[in-house]
This record gives sequence, structure tokens and C-alpha cells, in this order.
Amino acid sequence: MMILVTITCYFTALLLIARITGYKSDSNAAFFKGENKSPWYVVSFGMIGASISGVTFVSVPGMVREMDMTYLQTVFGFFFGYMIVAHVLLPLYYRLNLTSIYGYLGTRIGIHSYRTGSFFFLLSRMLGTAAKLYLVCLILHTYVFQGLHVPFWVIAIGSVALVWIYTHKSGIKTIVWTDTLQTFCLIAALLFIIYFTIQKLDIGFNGIVQAIQESEHSRIFVFKDWISRQNFFKQFFSGIFIVIVMTGLDQDMMQKNLSCRNLHEAKKNMYCYGFSFIPLNLLFLCLGILLLTLADKMQLELPVMNDDILPMFATQGYLGQAVLVLFTIGIIAAAFSNSDSALTAMTTSVCVDLLNTQKDTEEIARRKRRRVHLLLSALLAFFICLVEMLNNKSVIDAIYIIASYTYGPLLGMFAFGLFTRKQTNDRLVPFIAITSPLLCYAADWWINKEFGYKFGYELLMLNGALTFAGLMTLSTKKNQLKTL
Repeated sequence: MMILVTITCYFTALLLIARITGYKSDSNAAFFKGENKSPWYVVSFGMIGASISGVTFVSVPGMVREMDMTYLQTVFGFFFGYMIVAHVLLPLYYRLNLTSIYGYLGTRIGIHSYRTGSFFFLLSRMLGTAAKLYLVCLILHTYVFQGLHVPFWVIAIGSVALVWIYTHKSGIKTIVWTDTLQTFCLIAALLFIIYFTIQKLDIGFNGIVQAIQESEHSRIFVFKDWISRQNFFKQFFSGIFIVIVMTGLDQDMMQKNLSCRNLHEAKKNMYCYGFSFIPLNLLFLCLGILLLTLADKMQLELPVMNDDILPMFATQGYLGQAVLVLFTIGIIAAAFSNSDSALTAMTTSVCVDLLNTQKDTEEIARRKRRRVHLLLSALLAFFICLVEMLNNKSVIDAIYIIASYTYGPLLGMFAFGLFTRKQTNDRLVPFIAITSPLLCYAADWWINKEFGYKFGYELLMLNGALTFAGLMTLSTKKNQLKTL
């Protein structure tokens, strides 16, 4: 009952914010770009929650058991990726005054590249958002609603419906502020869960530091093992490219940046947001070590799935009833701050990139936007149920692998546009974008079979390189073009 009351109060607060920000703001300008009035510091703080997501909240503490703290190597790469986005991509998007960032591909290469980029974003974001929301729906189903005999699909539809309710009117203008609330709830929940875990260990601050340092899972850097997926160079450079594609080439994340008042404020947002990732993920990883230490002290049998470690402690009373409430708030805040902006970004991409609603009157464009928003909400609920049937591994790992295949072509197309002056055969770009992931999959299978080497997140770089090579192969010196 306490959890149901918590959820009700939480969504009441979201709907109140949506009502205030959406008052007399039903225009497409408000929905797509927040009328370019979003304060950068509010955007920056809110984007932390959108990037963390419920997957990170649950998976990162759990992955310590298998990967130690080597995930920090990827996080260090994230920071440099954010700097590249701030100084290379943001100036381009602001100079072209884009609503959808894939409009750059249309201007630079051609209409087929434009549509291909938008399609790959929609595919990536739909699958990624479904996987992230699935995790929250699964936890709510397992630990809250299963006893009430509520089926999983009802929770999935209900979750998406709540997102639709507070985003359908003002879109990004509302999300900038709801994400701020959700990020605050996420960070507060994390800090309090760590506090209650430390209280349960009862070894004092110095003892906690010593326990983390002496833990067999405290390893951060891996330099010698080149085969390992945790090798520093693989993780670090993968982190850079993950940010470039999953932030810089992602309509969802860039739409918030484009709602800032100007480029200067958007850059400040990116600096602040990028740096905050390091201490925040460090806290998640430290929590993972503390939970493993507590499990050893209490002689608890941990679940097989890493993603189930934190939920087990939070829901089975090992840390107290307060942690159950905090855990519920944390995962809901993290998941919904990611899914609401994703749904809005997908709506923007379909309307601007595929339906070209900018040429319609405001009223016609608004009607189309509402229908698209509702249709995408229904598709999202469907894919959540589909992920529920297919899930068999750590969700955060699955999301990054999906990104390696679907964001790779985007990386290759943008790299071709930014770093060459050539023009390519625009009509064949969709075929290259489809062939590259297929070749990556085949290469991964063959190399693993023959040499025992399994690609990790570096698959993203290979995918992008293959797409870039394909575009270069089809380019001609006769079709030189001044780089935008």
C-alpha cells in the first residue's frame, strides 16, 4: 500500500508540473523546441536523469559482481565524448537552426540519407526505450502488482499511458521541468539507499572506504588483457563514441539542448552535464560493492541475474521499509525521465523528418502531431511486452549492443558529412546503412567462432567505419561539395 501511495503522489506531482508548463502552450514550437526558452542549468540537471534511466539505477550496481568497477573506464570516455558534442555538433545544429538534427543529412548528402538517419534513430530509440521501461515494469510487476494479480501487459500500457498524459500537450517544454524533478528524486534515492546500506554494515566511514578499497571488485583499470571486453582502450574509446552517437546524434538528447536560449548556454549545459556523470556513476558502483559486502556479511544467496541484486535488497526488507519506498521512487524517476523525452523526440522525428509538418498550417500540424504521439505510445507499449518475452541478459548491456548496430550507420553518415567534402550516391545510402550492421554481425560471429574473440561496444566504431567506407566508395571527385 505504501508503494501505491508513493507512486500516486509522484505522478500527481508530474501532472501538476505538466499542467503549469502546458498552460496556453499547445503549439508545435513549444512541443518541439520549448520555444527556445529553457534555462541551461535546468536542462543540464534534467538530462542527468534522462541519461541515467532506470536501467542504470538497477544494472550498474549489479554489474560490479561480473565486471568490477571497470565500467568507470567507459564513463571517463563519456566525458570526452560530451566535449566533442559541445564543440563539433552543437555549433552545427544551431547554425542550421534545426528542429530535427537529421535535417543536416538532407542538406549535406540528400533526402534518402535524411530519411535513413531518421529511421535508424526511430528504431534505436524505440528498442532502447522499450528495454528501459521494461525493466521498471518488470520490477513493479514482480514486487508490487503480482500479488494483486495484475498482468504485466496492463502495467506496460498503464506506464506508457501516464507518459503520454503529461507529454502530449507541450512536449519538450514540459519535459525540461519534469526531468528536473525526476533527476532530484533519482539522486536523493541513490544517496539515501547508500546511507541505509552503510548503516546496516555498521563499520563507520573509514571502514566503508577500506571495504571498497580492499574489495576484490574494486578494480577499475584493465590494461594488459587485450582480449577482455573490459580492456581500458576498448572501454574508453567506446565511451567516447557511445556519447557521440547516443547523445550527439540522438534527436532525444539534442532536442533538449536545442531548446536552450542560445549556443553558449547549450555548451554550458553540456559541460556541466558531462562532468556530473563521473561522480554519479562512481556512487552507483560503490553501492554495488557495499551490497556485495553486505550480502557476504549476512550470508545471503544472491540472484543469478545481476540486475536483480539491488531489487532483492530493496524489496525483501534487508535494508528496511524506507529503502523500498526510495527504490521505487528512484527507478520510476529514472525510467520515466528517459521515456518521456524519448517519446517526444520520436514524435518530433516522425512529424518533421517523415511527414514534413513544417509545411502544414499550425492547426493541421498540431493534429498530425497528436495522432503520431498516440500511435508511438501504443507501439512503445507493444515493444515493452515484446522485450518481456525476449529478455535473457543484462538489460544495460543489451541496450549498448543494440546501439552498436543501429547507431553505427548514423555515426558513419555524420562523419562522412563533417569530415569530407565529397558527395555520394544518395539513393544507395539506405542499402549501405543496412549492409553495415549485417556485416558487423557476420564478422562478430565468425571471429568469435574462429578465434574466441567477442566484440564489445567497439562494434559501434566498426559499424560506423564500414558505413563511412561504403559512402566513400560511392563518392566521386566530380561531386565535390563544400562542407557545411
